Amino acid sequence: MQDGTSHFRDPLVVASSQVHHEDAAVLNDRVSDEASVELADMLSGASPMERLLLKAAAGAGKSYALKRLVVEATQHSHGHRIAITAFTNKQVRALAVSLGESLGRDAVALLTSKAAFAETPGNVLNAATVVTSTKDLPSDVKAVVATVARFGSLGELKRLRDHFGPGANGTAPFDVLFVDEAWQIAHHLFDKVTKLAPLWVGVGDVGQLPPLEIGENPWRGDPGYNPYRAWPTDYDDARTWARELPAVWRPAWGHLALWRAFYPEWSSLDCVAGPGDRTIDVGSMEDGVAEIWRQVGTGVPTLLEVAGLPDSEAADIDLPLMGFVEALVDEFFASEASLVSAVYDNDVPGRPTGAWATTRPRGEQPDPLVTILATRNQSVDDATEVVDRLQRKYDLTDRDIVASTVDSWQGQTSGITIAVHPLNGANELDAFNSAFGRLAVACTRATHGLLMVARPGLDELLANAPARPGTPFGEPGTRQLPRQTHARILATFARGVIDVSDDE
Repeated sequence: MQDGTSHFRDPLVVASSQVHHEDAAVLNDRVSDEASVELADMLSGASPMERLLLKAAAGAGKSYALKRLVVEATQHSHGHRIAITAFTNKQVRALAVSLGESLGRDAVALLTSKAAFAETPGNVLNAATVVTSTKDLPSDVKAVVATVARFGSLGELKRLRDHFGPGANGTAPFDVLFVDEAWQIAHHLFDKVTKLAPLWVGVGDVGQLPPLEIGENPWRGDPGYNPYRAWPTDYDDARTWARELPAVWRPAWGHLALWRAFYPEWSSLDCVAGPGDRTIDVGSMEDGVAEIWRQVGTGVPTLLEVAGLPDSEAADIDLPLMGFVEALVDEFFASEASLVSAVYDNDVPGRPTGAWATTRPRGEQPDPLVTILATRNQSVDDATEVVDRLQRKYDLTDRDIVASTVDSWQGQTSGITIAVHPLNGANELDAFNSAFGRLAVACTRATHGLLMVARPGLDELLANAPARPGTPFGEPGTRQLPRQTHARILATFARGVIDVSDDE
């Protein structure tokens, strides 16, 4: 609860759960165990299933589940050779490194284009065999990784068949096709790789942005088919085994109500982090701005409405608001603030050891301390200038602070997220600013704190804007009532208002 001196109003909706630490972590382990058994049965022919889908909330540890299933498939007697795909080069490179660490460099190959090969980092080249031509793939390789565009290129299936011959299944070159971030891949792209293997395993976040923002069905033939929809949404049948990972590792415990607001149809969703596991040490920060940072450090998502600013250029290009963000982050680094985290046991996932880890600026942390997110490229250009100034002023790197569009930050993690609310300054809801996937990405990247900033007026917008339908194609999440859904999400935020009209 807030103390009597706080200028922030408590959330209207607070998640109550006594399931955290190892009790929450084991819930995902159980689902992973079930998926492991099911995949083994699919490979051996004991199960009639053809598809296995693991639905994950943001930060649920899906990468660990995917890696486990890939390794087990390569060890199965009917898993002679498997394929792993994803949408971007960045994703497949990370997969190649992760699998190379588990299976060995000789067992993993990354098939890439010549242009992408020239940009391949050294750690990828060290972890896996990287080739630009199918004929150069090792004949005894166990796992081949490539983007869905590379696997789906003209004639690639024939080249793979000619090079490898059939897998244990007797026809296709691979025995299992694994798809990372499966809900990010549009149906028309996946259609080009379906014949790589008779069995498919899709793992991903069902709450992220769909492959393409959908208004009306662009397919003029079958009104029930949309080639731009995420491919797993088409498979809810007797041949598909689907489960949800019911725990999330990334967020602080106070974010749980927000996470649940993005996955309202799930039967349960719990947080591994417990109360007090993630905090912000505000360092030498003085009162005033320290109150804002202490509120963010509670782990409760926070919305700060900033009044008294000069007019903005446009609803989603708001240089005065970005200037306020710069002043706020400047204080963070000037005060040598840091992130504090409970350390968990290596042998019992999620169990606190009683030790604490502190992440400070100019450290070697893998994820940025602070990420500034906005929706439009012009607004992110303004944020990038803020980042550049702060990096020069405090001798910081991209491990300390970065800026990005929300769309580009999918799949990434940071200690603190500062995001401009997608509805900031809007006078109506449209297909872009009201997209729940975009809001979900903005809200679910942080481990320690989320600060959403906006000019006053969000409540009035949601109360008065003309109603509009959600996407009618059954994408994940509750997308049918944008105004009501946005209001439900805002109800999980602590709220505050600051008037900067008298500031010099």
